Amino acid sequence: MEYISWKREGRTAEILIQRPPANALSSALIADIEQAFNEIEQDKEVRVVLISGEGRFFSAGADIKEFTTVKNGKEFSKLALRGQQVFERIETFSKPVIAAIHGAALGGGLELAMSCHIRLVSEQAKLGLPELSLGLVPGFAGSQRLPRYIGAAKAAELLLTSEPISGMEAVQWGLANHAFPEEELLTKAREMAAKISLKSPVSMKAAIELMNYSKHAQYYEGAAREAELFGEVFQSQDAKEGIGAFIEKRQPKFTGN
Repeated sequence: MEYISWKREGRTAEILIQRPPANALSSALIADIEQAFNEIEQDKEVRVVLISGEGRFFSAGADIKEFTTVKNGKEFSKLALRGQQVFERIETFSKPVIAAIHGAALGGGLELAMSCHIRLVSEQAKLGLPELSLGLVPGFAGSQRLPRYIGAAKAAELLLTSEPISGMEAVQWGLANHAFPEEELLTKAREMAAKISLKSPVSMKAAIELMNYSKHAQYYEGAAREAELFGEVFQSQDAKEGIGAFIEKRQPKFTGN
């Protein structure tokens, strides 16, 4: 794996995202995440998974430069479906998954975090879905998971303003479980993982399966439609303008085309 490493500490598998400077979620990194979970699932000594980011961020979002290499909307939709498949695997994984979020979890980075069962954040971390500021929409089922956690009104605010919230606000909104000073985050996450690892793997697997029944059929229909619209919106002139503006570090000028 090029961008992911993992090691077993006691009964916890610690996954580290390593793609500086922002740990942007490229297709290759998503494939590495899938491989790590495949390997961890086969390790019977592992009872809990802890995922964090190396450097300044958990993950500051998808790899926008990779977007410029996508040929058409159909390929863009395939990219979305691929991310959705991997993140669905995390949410239905047989072992509990904890995300330890520092710095920023934005766009695809937040969508990755939302697929984990528990989210712990640093107090000053930034969490948000800024896709609309690029003329895009979320693609990794973020539009479906976010309202489940924080309700429709708050989800609309986060999506439509594209403004991130702090780790402290994320706890208040229900998007994260606990917030800690950044220097304490990993220690607290490891303590929680160790506590959870004492539980029966059989009952934990059953509990995760049961919790996923709360995702009704319309959730999956919405995720599929999200992938379709991800591709359709990508073909718009506004999306081209938004992506170009992001790369050129300027304010986009959207025209509604």
